[in-house]
Amino acid sequence: MSLYTRLVSGLLFPLQEKLKGHDTVRVRRAMEQSQYWPRARLEELRVERLRALLRHAGAYVPYYRELFARIGFDAGGDIGLDDLARLPLLDKATIRAHADALKSAQARGLARFNTGGSSGEPLIFYIGNERVSHDVAAKWRATRWWGVDVGDPEIVLWGSPIELGAQDRMRQWRDRIMRTVLLPAFEMSPAKVDGFIAHMRVRRPRMLFGYPSAFAHIATHARERGIALDDLGIRVAFVTSERLYPHQRELIENVFGCPVANGYGGRDAGFIAHQCPAGGMHLTHEDIIVEIVDGQGKPLPVGERGEIVVTHLATRDFPFIRYRTGDIGVLDDGACVCGRTLPLLREIEGRSTDFLVARDGTVMHGLALIYIVRDLPGVRQFKIVQESLDLTRILLVTDADFDAACLAGIEAGAKARLGADVTVRVERVAEIPPERSGKYRYVVSKVAG
Repeated sequence: MSLYTRLVSGLLFPLQEKLKGHDTVRVRRAMEQSQYWPRARLEELRVERLRALLRHAGAYVPYYRELFARIGFDAGGDIGLDDLARLPLLDKATIRAHADALKSAQARGLARFNTGGSSGEPLIFYIGNERVSHDVAAKWRATRWWGVDVGDPEIVLWGSPIELGAQDRMRQWRDRIMRTVLLPAFEMSPAKVDGFIAHMRVRRPRMLFGYPSAFAHIATHARERGIALDDLGIRVAFVTSERLYPHQRELIENVFGCPVANGYGGRDAGFIAHQCPAGGMHLTHEDIIVEIVDGQGKPLPVGERGEIVVTHLATRDFPFIRYRTGDIGVLDDGACVCGRTLPLLREIEGRSTDFLVARDGTVMHGLALIYIVRDLPGVRQFKIVQESLDLTRILLVTDADFDAACLAGIEAGAKARLGADVTVRVERVAEIPPERSGKYRYVVSKVAG
């Protein structure tokens, strides 16, 4: 670690957090101890924090005070983790309908946030200093797993209007001090990507952070032009906010010459899990209770696939209790060779709308169709849109190497998976724009979910 990085991570960043009213440093230090605790001790901490959250919600949050009274739930009782299943799931529609009633009467200085709304209406919610402190601390801890720290040169490739709209003079000075460069992922034209690559070669970042699709796109562009990016000294590429596909990981690692660290979470759900250098996808177990539930909201055993539901224990100001993420995943009861006792998320299969539904009702992951088009010569971009059980559109951006004779094979392959009587429309287009958030989605189903 350089002297400048030590100055930033040990003094300037903690000072910034303190001035913001955040308890980030203390929380991170505590997390770096608890990540090696025995599981029994971790569970005691979680039960204690869950009871405190539920007691607070029952006393000070109008929505939960009314809910607990209506269903006969004693928030002050001897509650265990299994008792969570007695509460209904919290979904986006409920938050939209009861946003004010979900605010704690004791909350002060709430910040308004919203999700990108890439697959529908944006979700507006509120976050207090406790939640911010814990989410930043969890991300900071995971960053340090990889031998990098706040203050190391970083390039962030992002598309959120919240970050990109905050580039006032104070934010620009802060980023300069932290040695962070924020690049917009909204437009990935050849000229823009050339500029991004030139910026990387000048900045020589120690770490990257952003969407896997964006870094994969840059890697493809650099490889096609014979531009080396594996000589910059990049230690790690942190990717998040989208499903990370195996071919993207391989491409990014080969071109940038660094490992890819996958992160999972969201502005709404919190910092749920992060990959360690040994490969384990560790849950932020101290802060977040993760359940895998079936279609009726019933918790499933470890190892079974279902929707990821989270209870964030640092959300007293605006509680997220049994919040439906819309993502599909599988928990793992194994141990990671890194020695951390934080439990593992075995698989993150993407959002429910990343799945396709065949004409006979069979649900399959979008990879079933992705594999048909992904490796075809001349296919530069693609997107699969399932409009209905009867119609699926496959959008292709192609170059001169694409053989038009492949179109019939793509259609036939899709029909073989979706059903012979399904209309498959393969459309060659000039470009496929990202979502409003800057993310890129390979599969969008209007049937699944």
